[in-house]
Amino acid sequence: MNKNVIYLNTPASEWETATPIGGGSIGAMIYGGVSEERIQFNEETIWSGYERDTTILDFRDKIDAVRALLIEGKAAEADKLAKETMNDCFSRVYSYETAGEILIKVHECDCADNYRRELYLKEGIAKITYIKNNISYCREAFASYPARLIVYKLSSEAKTDYSFKYERENILSLSYADNSITAISKTAVGEHKFILKAIFDTDGEINCGENSIEVKNSTYCIMYVAMATEFRFGDNFITECEKILESVSRGYCSLKDEHTADFSEIMNRSSIDFGSDDEIDSMPMSERLNRLREDENAVDKSLIPLYYEFGKYLLVGSSRDNTLPANLQGVWSGYMEAPWNADYHTNINLQMNYWHTEVANISECAHPLFDYMNDYLLESGRKTARVNYKAEGTVVHHLSDIYGFTTPADGLWGLWQLGGAWLCFHMWEHYQYTLDKDFLKNEAYEYIKSCVQFFLSYMYYDEKSGYLLSGPSTSPENMYFTDETHKETANLCMSPTMDVEIIGGLFRIYVQIEKILGIDSKTAEKTSDAISKMPPLKIGKHGQLQEWLEDYDEPEEGHRHISHAFALYPDNAITKAVPELFEGIRITLKRRLAHGGGHTGWSRAWLISLFARLGNGEDVYNNIRMLFTKSTKENLFDIHPPFQIDGNFGGAAGIAEMLMQSHEGFISLLPALDKTLDSGEFNGLCARGGVEVSAKWANGMVTEISLTRRYGESGEVKIKLPESQGGKFLTADVKLGETVNLKAV
Repeated sequence: MNKNVIYLNTPASEWETATPIGGGSIGAMIYGGVSEERIQFNEETIWSGYERDTTILDFRDKIDAVRALLIEGKAAEADKLAKETMNDCFSRVYSYETAGEILIKVHECDCADNYRRELYLKEGIAKITYIKNNISYCREAFASYPARLIVYKLSSEAKTDYSFKYERENILSLSYADNSITAISKTAVGEHKFILKAIFDTDGEINCGENSIEVKNSTYCIMYVAMATEFRFGDNFITECEKILESVSRGYCSLKDEHTADFSEIMNRSSIDFGSDDEIDSMPMSERLNRLREDENAVDKSLIPLYYEFGKYLLVGSSRDNTLPANLQGVWSGYMEAPWNADYHTNINLQMNYWHTEVANISECAHPLFDYMNDYLLESGRKTARVNYKAEGTVVHHLSDIYGFTTPADGLWGLWQLGGAWLCFHMWEHYQYTLDKDFLKNEAYEYIKSCVQFFLSYMYYDEKSGYLLSGPSTSPENMYFTDETHKETANLCMSPTMDVEIIGGLFRIYVQIEKILGIDSKTAEKTSDAISKMPPLKIGKHGQLQEWLEDYDEPEEGHRHISHAFALYPDNAITKAVPELFEGIRITLKRRLAHGGGHTGWSRAWLISLFARLGNGEDVYNNIRMLFTKSTKENLFDIHPPFQIDGNFGGAAGIAEMLMQSHEGFISLLPALDKTLDSGEFNGLCARGGVEVSAKWANGMVTEISLTRRYGESGEVKIKLPESQGGKFLTADVKLGETVNLKAV
C-alpha cells in the first residue's frame, strides 16, 4: 500500500474537490469526470488590475489626528474620526484570475467500474483509472516545472474518441487549427493579455472543427499545454509560448521522467511515519475523513503524515525558483474574482504559507518569497513610508498583489503597518537553518534594515509611560470594547501586543544581524536603545496574555486571529524560560477555544503549532483531528471556508513542530507527542544550526537518532529527549557533511 497517495473513488463534484497539479508558475485542477473531463488552468501572473500610485499626500496629518485621540484615551472617537476623514486612504486590490478550462468529451454517460482518482504526492502525478464496458481507461497528468508544461495523457485498451473545447471569459481570439487550440484572452481589469495553447499527439485521427478539436479512433491522446503572459514577457508572450512548446518534441516519457526526477528529489528529503492500517489506508479519502467525523474515538495514524506530505506537495507545486510566492490559493484558482482575490494577505496568511519550508527540508521553495519582498515590496514600501508616513525605510500593510501594493487597504483593519516586518522573520529563519551569510548580507539585510528604519522613524515616544509606541494600529482584524459598559467598540489602538512582539522581534533580529555582518553599528545602537523602551507584555485579569496595552474585553472572544500569540509561534520570544508569559499564552488559547476559536482552517492550523510550543501533545493531536474533521475537503484542501491554502501549509508545519523543535538553542525530540502516536519515525527534518535530523521511537521513547550537518562549521549538537525519558540531554560532535548515529536507550 502506497501511503503517499490521495485516493478518491469519485470524480470531483466541484472545483474545491478537484485534484491539483502544479509546476511552480503554472497549475491545473483535474476533475476526473468519466463522460466529460474538466481541466482548469492557472498561470501565476494572470492577475486583474495594474500598478498604481495609491499613496496619500496628507495621510500623515490624518494619522496624527487619530493618534492624538488615542493617546488621550479616546479610542471610540479615534475610530470615528478615522472613518470620517480617511475613506480615501483605503484602496482595494484586484483578483488573481483563472486561465480558463479545457473540457474533454469522452463517453456518453458517467457509469464506470473500479473508478480511482489518485494523486501521487512524491512523484507529482495525478492518475485516473476506471473500467467501462469491460475496457480499461487510464489518464495521467503532471505539471512540469523544468519544461513549464502541463501534460495530460488519455489512454485506453480500445480505440476511443475525444472532443476538446476551451472556455473562459474575456477571450480575444480562439482557434482550433493545426492540431492545436490557441486562445488569447485578457484580464477583467487592466486588460493584460495572455495566451494558452494546447497541442495534441495521438495515434488516432485529428480533425479541427470550428469549436473543438476532435480525435477519432485513438488508443492514446496526449495534450501539452503552455501559457505565457504579457505581464511576464511583454509583447513577446506569444513567441515565448511557442518556445515553451518546443520541448514537446522530446516526447511524453522524457518529459514525465524529467518532471518526476525534479519533483521527487525535493519531496523525498523528509518523511514521517506513525505506522498504518492497510484497511484504513485503502479507503477513499472521503470515507477516511467521514470515519473521523462520525466516531470521535476513531484513529487514522497514516493520515497525519499524508497531510504533511500534501503540505509539501502544494508548496513544491506553487513556489519554485524564479516564480512568484504562493498566494491565498497557492497557484490554483477557478475564479475570475477569487475569494479575497487570492491575494497576498500579509497579516498571517502569506507568512503561514512558508512556516513549514525550512523544517520540512524544502528550503528553496522560500526563494520566491524573498524575491517578492525585494523585487515587488521594498521600493513600493519605501514610497508608502515616505509619502504616507513622512518616514524612512519601507512599510507593507495587511495585503498586497503582483503590482507591489503596499498602502492601507479595505478599511480600518487595514491600518496595520506590520506586514513587511513580519516577513523579515522568514529571512532570519532561512539564515538560522542554512547559516548562509551571503544570503544574509546580499538578500536579507537591506529589506530587514529598511523595515527597522521605518519603525525607528515612525514610532512615538510617550513621555508619560516612558515607552516607544506604534500606531495607530490594530490587533489584526479584531476589535475591543473601549470601556466596561461594553457600549462602544474600536479597531484602532496604540501598540497592540502583536505590534510590540513583531517590532521587538524585528529589532532583536536586526541587532543580531549587525553582530554577524558588522555593517552599521550606529543604527544597531539606536535599535538596541529602542528595544529597551518597548512596552512590556502584560498579563490580564483572566490570567491571559493581554492583546492590547490595556486589559480590554472583546466582543468576539473566539476570534479567528490569535495575534498576541505571535511571540510563542512563529517567533520564539516566549518560552518556558519566561513562565508567567508562557502560562498566559496557554490561558489565552484555552479562552479562545472555549468561545469557538479555531473555526477557520488556518486558525486551527496555527493552534497546532502553538500547542506544540506549549508541549501539550493531547491538544496538538485534538487540533490536528479538528483540522481534518472541520476544515478539510475530500481532496485534503484546507477550507476557511472556502478553500484557502494557508491551513494546509500551517498544518504541515504544526505536524513537524510536534515531532521536533530547535528554537531554544537545542534540538528537542518529540516535544508534543500524543500517546496515540507513541511509536514511529521521521526522517530528514531540518533544525536550526544547519542540522538534518532523523529519529525513531517506540512507546513514546526515542530509540535511535541520526544527525547530519548540512551547513555551517563542525561542532557540538545538543539534543533533548522527551519527558518520557526524563527530558535528559545528549550531545554529539557533528562534522560538516558527516552523519552521526546515536542510541537513545
